[in-house]
Amino acid sequence: MLYWTFVFLMVAIVAAVFGFGGIVSAAAGIAKILFFIFLILFIVSLFTGRRGRI
Repeated sequence: MLYWTFVFLMVAIVAAVFGFGGIVSAAAGIAKILFFIFLILFIVSLFTGRRGRI
């Protein structure tokens, strides 16, 4: 999922260089959403991974 975040971020940067405003906002929005989903899943996996054998 982090891969797709970077893909949409690169699309947003390239579109911003060429001046495509609508594509920039859409790609940046998708990249932001995917980044936060990745961050939440990462934090959840950190907490659930620590519940190993005691």
